[in-house]
Amino acid sequence: MTAPPWLDVLDDTVRACTTHQRPDLVQRLRERRAQLLDGQLRVAVLGQAGQGKSQLINALVNAPVCATGDDHTTTVPAIVRHADSPAAVLVTDPVPDAGTGGPPALEATAGRRTVPIESATALANREAAGGVLRAEVGLPRKLLSSGLALIDTPPAVDPGALPSADATLLVSDATRELSTGELDLLAGVLELCPTVVVVLTKIDLVANWRRVAERNRARLARDGLRAPVVPVSANLRLAAARAGDRELAAESGFGELVRLLSQDLAGQAELLARRSVAALAGLAVEQLADQVRAEYTVTQQADTAELTARWHAASRELERLQRESARWQTLLSDEVADLTSDVEFDLRERTRRILHEVDDYFEVADPAKNWPEFAEWLRENLTAVAEANSGWLLDRFDWITRRLARLVARDTADSLPESAGRDGAFDHVGELRMPAVERFGIGQKLFVGMRGSYSGLLMFGLASTVAGLTLINPISIGAGVAFGAKSVFEERGNRLKRRQSAAKNAAHRYVDDFFLGYGKHSKDTTRLIHRALRDRFAGVAEELRAEISESAKGIKRLIDAETTERAARAQQLKLGMDELTLLRRRVHALGTVPAARRELTA
Repeated sequence: MTAPPWLDVLDDTVRACTTHQRPDLVQRLRERRAQLLDGQLRVAVLGQAGQGKSQLINALVNAPVCATGDDHTTTVPAIVRHADSPAAVLVTDPVPDAGTGGPPALEATAGRRTVPIESATALANREAAGGVLRAEVGLPRKLLSSGLALIDTPPAVDPGALPSADATLLVSDATRELSTGELDLLAGVLELCPTVVVVLTKIDLVANWRRVAERNRARLARDGLRAPVVPVSANLRLAAARAGDRELAAESGFGELVRLLSQDLAGQAELLARRSVAALAGLAVEQLADQVRAEYTVTQQADTAELTARWHAASRELERLQRESARWQTLLSDEVADLTSDVEFDLRERTRRILHEVDDYFEVADPAKNWPEFAEWLRENLTAVAEANSGWLLDRFDWITRRLARLVARDTADSLPESAGRDGAFDHVGELRMPAVERFGIGQKLFVGMRGSYSGLLMFGLASTVAGLTLINPISIGAGVAFGAKSVFEERGNRLKRRQSAAKNAAHRYVDDFFLGYGKHSKDTTRLIHRALRDRFAGVAEELRAEISESAKGIKRLIDAETTERAARAQQLKLGMDELTLLRRRVHALGTVPAARRELTA
């Protein structure tokens, strides 16, 4: 048996919904597919409350199967279909496992409870809150024997909440024209079920029902809503059935409605299926197309703005590091040059002050007596100079290190390297040896005194001979003693001056040796710390550059990957849109009614 043409379209739509991950549409389409293949013609009877839906069904099947009255508002659907004998069941929700209170047991599928046919819908309406899903009524009626099933629905406000149907009867009483809410409901129903008939009920209560019917037809035509209007009276239909009055039955208008249901609808099952599938599949395809277009639009709008901004920021940071690298190296060189000059000046200034004190000290002090005390004082002062100069050197380097740390990277170590210790600064304060000092002993004093006395004695003795005195006389002897004492005193002073000069020279050489030795040590320390700081901050800068460069590369890879993925996804979505366009054309062709097929008219 050849499959109907709508089946392929419906199956392709299901596959498209599966491809685009719409399980809700898949389930709905599959349920509708099963309904279309079961041979029944489902006609949903809907409308607002109080319009006579239930009474209309009762009149069609000539049996009080649907509860009517103000206190019997339909709350759950009631399905009236053909059966060999009258029967009614209530279909309920599965009940939870009584032992655990958890999910329903496997055997607890939808329950079916047989109830009296005359009270089935009333019980269903009362027990709706207790889990009743619907009422199913079977009747042996010729109208239903062709597979027609009438579905009484709760008062409709949302077309999407209505059960799937091959055709729809929209019920509105003749006391007024179609309301705005009913027109909106009709428009929504037509999108889901293109075969709709407007049934104008209660014409027996309104004298001018024909004018209402014509106005409704005009309004429907003006709004582009293709639905015939069929005026009926359920009360007249039921009364005619009880009395067997054909004229009254004809006056009820049900003849046209029964003909439409039994001949026009039942005789065009294939057309109704095509229309239903075209409507349902068309809505599904449109939803898929909107979804795909929205996703395609997203792929065309680069969503890598944050990544791009991060990549640009990383690039700018690399450029900044490059600039700062040259800057901090220049800064380090300048600071070290200034520091070297300052440290050398400080050392020279401190040693000069010490030498001034040495010179002043040896203007009066005798090295032969005070040398040990002087040597200790000089060593202590030079040690203090080395300590102060070394401390100032390291303090300045501490300051330079912190400044460089703020410039290169705030989280880097801002202390001096461990190799820049203060040890070794005092090794250049050696022992001060006493200079050679000649001794002025008793013998030397006698010799110098005798030499001076001889000169005095001879000079005054010769002078006194003029006066007739002898060469050696009291005057010449006294002069000799005076000249001898003076010679001893002068020699002692000269010898002190020579000792002081020798001490000064020794102290100056000692301080010069300290200056050269410690100055060399200070410069070596400066170079070592300079190199250590340069290597440390160069390493930190290199690590930062490598880290930022790797981060930038990673971000660029992400951008490229997302761009590639987005392009691939866009291409995939473009193909999907093309496929949906072809499917839409097939759906449109399926819903196009051939000219030879008869339209539903009232």
